[in-house]
Amino acid sequence: MATVQTVRGPIDVNDMATTLMHEHVFVLTPDVMQNYGDQWWDEEERVSDAVRKLRELKQAGVDTIVDPTVVGLGRYIPRIQRINGEVDINIVVATGLYTFDEIPHFFHYRGPDTLLGGPEPMTEMFVRDIRDGIGTTGVRAALLKCVVEERGMTPEQTRVHASICEAHQETGVPITVHTNAAHQTGRLAMNFYRERGVDLTKVVVGHAGDSNDLDYLKWIMDQGATIGCDRFGLDLFNPTEQRVQTIASLCEQGYADRIVISHDAACYLDFFAGEQAQQMLAQAAPNWHYMHISRDVLPALREHGVSDEQLTTMLVGNPRRYFTPKG
Repeated sequence: MATVQTVRGPIDVNDMATTLMHEHVFVLTPDVMQNYGDQWWDEEERVSDAVRKLRELKQAGVDTIVDPTVVGLGRYIPRIQRINGEVDINIVVATGLYTFDEIPHFFHYRGPDTLLGGPEPMTEMFVRDIRDGIGTTGVRAALLKCVVEERGMTPEQTRVHASICEAHQETGVPITVHTNAAHQTGRLAMNFYRERGVDLTKVVVGHAGDSNDLDYLKWIMDQGATIGCDRFGLDLFNPTEQRVQTIASLCEQGYADRIVISHDAACYLDFFAGEQAQQMLAQAAPNWHYMHISRDVLPALREHGVSDEQLTTMLVGNPRRYFTPKG
């Protein structure tokens, strides 16, 4: 039986059922929150709000969310455990490092070719999260997460990605990479991973769906990777109507088996901390929430000719395959 690790322990991959492949519960800045959070953060309010939103998502028919919140995005598993204890939904968590360019100074003097030398600490940390659990929680990461943004593969970003590749090869867990679709940085990631022996069928190129360039998207999928059409509701990057048309075109051309969908939403994102900023965010992106796909996107995809079988492939089959170990 193939299993996938979740916050509540391992489950059969078949029990993932309907899965949104890129959602956050929280995206936070811990240093800011610890020093200034009294102005906008109420722990009990935020936990209750997250429980309510995840229950609503479960009632809409979603069984699993994959939460790629890693170091750099405020990952704090005890809070997620508390929330998941009150919601019957599977939450799959990640390990990795989220940075657009420079790595934290914590890593500067440790590892190969550094002052202190020794093995690469990022690889050791990622592998420990996967094999032993994150911190003292016992919750094991089921995927690796990294970034290649507009600045490309800077020297320090390259070090992160090399560690991701090493951890992937050592553990076999899949990779999700945040990319910049406008600059087609998915090409950089694919080429880097291929050169290092990564199984590209175990890679999701996140945020590829911000682009409607079919040639770019098909190039990624033709390498064996999966594209993340995972920012539904962020119309500032790509309107929902165009995202739907792009997926429909790709499905018509036989690519449904290499597409996953999601929102990249969160119960709370402290990039917009405080009541006024939250209201401005809701006005600027009114559909950027967990329910947009269930309420609006799936009906629109059906109207554009996407079959229920193809929807099941994208929401059930592809996530299950992604997390099923090979061999």
